[in-house]
Amino acid sequence: MSVALFIFTIVAAYLLGSIPSSVWYGIGYFGIDVRKYGSGNAGATNTFRVLGKRAGTVVMLIDVLKGWTATCLASLLFYMGTIGQTELLMYKILFGIIAIIGHIFPVFVGFKGGKGIATLLGMVLAIHPELALVCITIFLLTLIASQYVSLSSILATLAFPVLSWAGLFGHPEPLLIVFGFVMFLLVVLTHQKNIIRLVNGNENRVNLFSKSKSGRTHS
Repeated sequence: MSVALFIFTIVAAYLLGSIPSSVWYGIGYFGIDVRKYGSGNAGATNTFRVLGKRAGTVVMLIDVLKGWTATCLASLLFYMGTIGQTELLMYKILFGIIAIIGHIFPVFVGFKGGKGIATLLGMVLAIHPELALVCITIFLLTLIASQYVSLSSILATLAFPVLSWAGLFGHPEPLLIVFGFVMFLLVVLTHQKNIIRLVNGNENRVNLFSKSKSGRTHS
């Protein structure tokens, strides 16, 4: 692959990840900047908290799509004959990570974005959809039981490398396992404040079955 094409795809993956869906959607449809309410985070979870389930779902799906699309740039290069089969996974992981970095540090809104969980999910769906579905199940079951999005995200992220290592879906792939544990560490780092609140017992809860909100909240 040429240096120019490599740089172009890296930039494209970053810009895809940088799309500030929560900020643009909140301001465009509600006239509300979600960064000024709730946790102040520009992510899907705070959008759920501030603008309600419908808005949160839209933002989450866009963020998932960002990660999936950026990761699939590697598949596009493969079908173009630019990279080989042995390089495909490496490039998927690379482009996916770049998209997550874009989500966390988006160029469009002053490099202050979300925590990258939905974008990570989109990346994992593009790399290993079966394992991703298992992790989604773990996330939902934990969320229903605890009502903590942060705890659910951390456990679901940890499940990916652990289940990969256990060979749940065939022979363990070392690169995938290493990637999974690196992503787990990244999630822990971006959730440090949440972990402290979990330990102190004052972390924000999200009830999936409560009535949807239609306005802002200062909680």
